[in-house]
Amino acid sequence: MEGIVNKTEQKRLAGSIGRAIAKQRVRSQLTQEEVAERLGVGNEAVSRIERGRVIPNIVRLIELAEIFNCEAAELLGQASFHIDDQSSRMKQLLAPLNQNDRKLVIDIVENLTTRLQKG
Repeated sequence: MEGIVNKTEQKRLAGSIGRAIAKQRVRSQLTQEEVAERLGVGNEAVSRIERGRVIPNIVRLIELAEIFNCEAAELLGQASFHIDDQSSRMKQLLAPLNQNDRKLVIDIVENLTTRLQKG
């Protein structure tokens, strides 16, 4: 049973990291081909990472972070379900907004959490 849990967790983690990498790539306005070229790998390798078929090793994560001009921890933090990592992510998302827009986002989140707790 333990092996099943580990494989399930690995798949979830691979998918989350892949989505975080894809978001950063799009934010950086790069194609998969451009990222692959910078990494010195084939296009399919980047596609497999983004689809969560492969978990990149730490060296590859650092290379990706350098390409996207972010921290490797940011790629991992976006994939985390830990409340501290999620709080940090929310802080990053709110930081560039002006005061009124931050308040709007906070109000939306408050209303949404209230509604979800009732359900």
